[in-house]
Amino acid sequence: MVRYRYFKKWFWLPLLVLLIGFLCPQQMMIPVDDATTKSWDKNSFWAYPWGSSVTHKGIDIFAEKGTPVIASTYGIVVYTHEGGKGGKSVMVLGPKWRFHYYAHLDAIDTFPLKPVKIGSVLGTVGNTGNAVGKPDHLHYAITTPFPYVHLKDSDAVQGWKKMFYLNPDTWLRP
Repeated sequence: MVRYRYFKKWFWLPLLVLLIGFLCPQQMMIPVDDATTKSWDKNSFWAYPWGSSVTHKGIDIFAEKGTPVIASTYGIVVYTHEGGKGGKSVMVLGPKWRFHYYAHLDAIDTFPLKPVKIGSVLGTVGNTGNAVGKPDHLHYAITTPFPYVHLKDSDAVQGWKKMFYLNPDTWLRP
């Protein structure tokens, strides 16, 4: 009986936390200092074919090596990583339970569990990971653990995955 009362008392807490995350307003800015909407190809999201990734699940924002990469929204740094396709990369959990992925960095200037606000410096533009030998850029992607079923595209390569990837171009244009 005691366990049931304890469960009943705390049952709503995870749902409340989940709801608050979805209700947080999302304000965004371009995550490369001084970049404009002309700094990337708006058609590069879900471009095919795209190397070993098959499809390009983000946008590449081109800038000079060493240009500051800034948080596009407020949130918490979930991890920093060096290696793999993204090279030096940072993941930020932002509003609406969306993960903001910053890859191919030349340098990482943040650490896990650090709260960030819009415009906080996360690192610098580079060409690490599978971008070695390519023009310097930031690969920026937005993912969600909750599927947006209406985004599923049966006609696209890996179209079912579109439920979990949001087009950054949509959010970065005024």
